[in-house]
Amino acid sequence: MCRYRSKANKHLPEIPSEKEVQESGVSLGEMNRLLLQKVEELTLHLIEVKKELDKLKK
Repeated sequence: MCRYRSKANKHLPEIPSEKEVQESGVSLGEMNRLLLQKVEELTLHLIEVKKELDKLKK
C-alpha cells in the first residue's frame, strides 16, 4: 500500500495537496479523472490481495 501514498506529501501521488487546491484551484473534470484512476488502482490492488489471501487459506 505504500506505493499508493507519497511519504513526503502524505497523500496519494498525482493528487494535488489541499494547499495546491487552495492556491491554484482544480478543474472538477481533472479531479474526477484522477480520483477514478485511484479507485481503479486500489480496486486492482484489492483483487491481488484477495487472491493472495485465498491462496494462503488453502
